[in-house]
Amino acid sequence: MRVFDHREVYRAEGYEVRVVGGPPFNLRDLYHGLLRVPGWAALGFIVVAYLALNTLFAGLYLATGGIANAAPGSFLDAFFFSIQTMGTIGYGAMYPVTRAANALVVAESVAGLVATALATGLVFARFSQTRARVAFSSRVAFGPLDGTPTVMFRVGNERRGRIVDVAFRLTLSRTTRTPEGVAIYRYLDLPLVRSRAPSLSRAWLVLHRVGPGSPLLGETPASLAAGEVELTLEVNGVDEVSGQHVHAQRTWLAPAIAWGARLADVLSETEDGNLLFDLRRFHEVTPTQPAPGFPYGEA
Repeated sequence: MRVFDHREVYRAEGYEVRVVGGPPFNLRDLYHGLLRVPGWAALGFIVVAYLALNTLFAGLYLATGGIANAAPGSFLDAFFFSIQTMGTIGYGAMYPVTRAANALVVAESVAGLVATALATGLVFARFSQTRARVAFSSRVAFGPLDGTPTVMFRVGNERRGRIVDVAFRLTLSRTTRTPEGVAIYRYLDLPLVRSRAPSLSRAWLVLHRVGPGSPLLGETPASLAAGEVELTLEVNGVDEVSGQHVHAQRTWLAPAIAWGARLADVLSETEDGNLLFDLRRFHEVTPTQPAPGFPYGEA
């Protein structure tokens, strides 16, 4: 279960969750947090922290003095000297001449060494970590396939390479109430026609047959909406280029289900006998004829 900060808001499709009373931010989680934020935010944090540390030492140099060739009372000169010291640039135009200034140089050298190591580790971790770029169809198709009502999802790797040894897991969650009136969120696994694939490239269909034993058997658009049903598809595999494990996840709410439809074909044969893979139809759905005894209608 995810642990939220007391100020955090978790947003999903169609709603948001505001969490109160959670544990406050802990500095021990700073590194983990910097790996989670976007790259520009992590880089901005490094730049701000570097400038703030140099500003701190510039104030100390200004207070103690002892920097040769620095203008008296000049914060800019003290700041530039701090930048040169922490960056190990050493132009030689300004240098420490007192024991206090030399002691500050030693302290800043150590601080700069630690800061550089932490920043290097963070940047390397972000660039070396392979993050999945998996595309999910924007809608879920619910229609007959091979004569059986079937829930259909489309997933694909947005990169040119492949994800190998891929595992899929489909979960249904819904809100139920006990006889005492207590709301309970139940999670059920939905079996798939194929839960594994040798590789995932541009497109792959994930299928769940709605037959005996399926939690979706007999459901209608109204019943799914009343139960606040969510369908979550997880994809796990190994990126063949980096060899690293990657994972992705997408959740669809009940209104995202297209009843009486199937996902449009993205693969077709051209007049000259070649194959055309049209990813522009990745998210399209097409209507189907209803199967006998199965309720259809737009949600």
